[in-house]
Amino acid sequence: MRTALVIGTGLIGTSAALALSQRGVVVHLADHDPEQARTAAALGAGTDEAPEQPVDLAIVAAPPAHVAAVLADAMRRGLARGYLDVASVKGGPRRELEALGLDLSAYIGSHPMSGREKSGPLAATGDLFEGRPWVLTPTRDTDTEVLNLALELVSHCRAVPVVMDADAHDRAVALVSHMPHLVSSMVAARLEHAEEAAVRLCGQGIRDVTRIAASDPGMWIDILSANPGPVADLLADVSADLDETVRALRALQASDEDKRREGTIGIESVLRRGNAGQVRVPGKHGSAPRAYEVVAVLIDDQPGQLARIFADAGMAGVNIEDVRIEHATGQQAGLVQLMVEPKAAPVLTAALRERGWAIRQ
Repeated sequence: MRTALVIGTGLIGTSAALALSQRGVVVHLADHDPEQARTAAALGAGTDEAPEQPVDLAIVAAPPAHVAAVLADAMRRGLARGYLDVASVKGGPRRELEALGLDLSAYIGSHPMSGREKSGPLAATGDLFEGRPWVLTPTRDTDTEVLNLALELVSHCRAVPVVMDADAHDRAVALVSHMPHLVSSMVAARLEHAEEAAVRLCGQGIRDVTRIAASDPGMWIDILSANPGPVADLLADVSADLDETVRALRALQASDEDKRREGTIGIESVLRRGNAGQVRVPGKHGSAPRAYEVVAVLIDDQPGQLARIFADAGMAGVNIEDVRIEHATGQQAGLVQLMVEPKAAPVLTAALRERGWAIRQ
């Protein structure tokens, strides 16, 4: 791939353009808002000048509701040898293109499983997709050259290619992305009118659950409108679980011992099913999840603190597998939770204590 055209210079389009430009591909940028394309160009993502001849690959990064129309226009104008979109749903856009009677041998659907709560070119980064799955949905009609161009794009972005059927993809993202986003928003909505005294008690758990609720509602309306059926089916299942859990909690309030026992069994059931599902979430580098020990360190909210901890862990020969920070409400301090292999925990604890760090059990 020597040349590419990115149509849509939001977070995903600009991030892909940055990654391609950094690897020597000449990238042309286009957007329905010329100012946004100029912003992306100023960031080093490419040029906002139109290509003089067909490029190798056109990447359409438009909202799902507009993907088919933008793709159809680009294909009719012959802007590229191959065409690819990065929308978060795949079945609908392809069926729309088929209904328009277009030759789809030059097209392949794709979806990089990466993003941020922020949108727009200023939120973009060339390493956004690094190590993340990038779904490709070729069909029997997809030209081999177009598939190879898509694989080259994924490689340039340092993502991990995953080949799936389009409709299977849509059901999968409903489960792991679209439905969780709505549930996160519902939980966060409970905080809107909560008493300030209650909100001040927020810890890492509520932050983890509500983090994705900060995303742009307009963007998510586009996404959910393109995949409503699978998301509604999953929410119906969640609703049934909620109804059962509410009944179990009410039973725990009963004076009858048998009723309370039924309530306990119901709550235990949902918690254990949650345990069983959580362990299936892939761990580091997509491997099976592993059990890590947590070494908790109290730090001041000052520049260089994290760098010192990581440097001290490195000097102790300990690899930090993951890290979380829990901020103390109303204080200039926080608790850094360092996840390490169980056998490394005593080594790291001793080394950090020796270097003056306050370890919390």
